[in-house]
Amino acid sequence: MLEKLIQAAIITFLLHLIAGLTPSNAMNSKAEPTLGTTPSPVASSLLRSLQ
Repeated sequence: MLEKLIQAAIITFLLHLIAGLTPSNAMNSKAEPTLGTTPSPVASSLLRSLQ
């Protein structure tokens, strides 16, 4: 169980590191999403927590 906890912590750290290295201007584009593509609440809350 400790091994899985350590793996989860490492994966979380790497995801935060990748999110910090990606340019933020890609998220701020003025392109509107096409019809039928609405962000899910989980994805939007995850993106907010990573910023």
